Amino acid sequence: MTAPAPHLAPTEPPPTCAVTTTVSVIGGKWKAVAVYHLLGGPRRFSDLQRRMPGVTQRILTLQLRELEADGLVHREVYPQVPPKVEYSLTPLGQTLEPIVRAMLAWGETYRQREQDTTD
Repeated sequence: MTAPAPHLAPTEPPPTCAVTTTVSVIGGKWKAVAVYHLLGGPRRFSDLQRRMPGVTQRILTLQLRELEADGLVHREVYPQVPPKVEYSLTPLGQTLEPIVRAMLAWGETYRQREQDTTD
């Protein structure tokens, strides 16, 4: 058995990488995509689902609930018939904009690179 690193007391948990923390919060398959679409302002569930082909209602609901629990998304329920629900980014969620935009730029570059290698 190896001894713990000298700078860590045996009772201290190992430090978590900040990238690991970020990925644990926005790392669901559809979370960053939902945040991207919410950058444009509040959206209804059906609007989000339309903008995200391939996501099921159950998974989108789950991912939005997780984003809400993490304080990134606000869910507003309007008392009317039929019920109206809108999702929007909280101030904390809005801080993800540069990250999501960087992901968008990287994805476009990567997609172009892949396209160039298949031509």
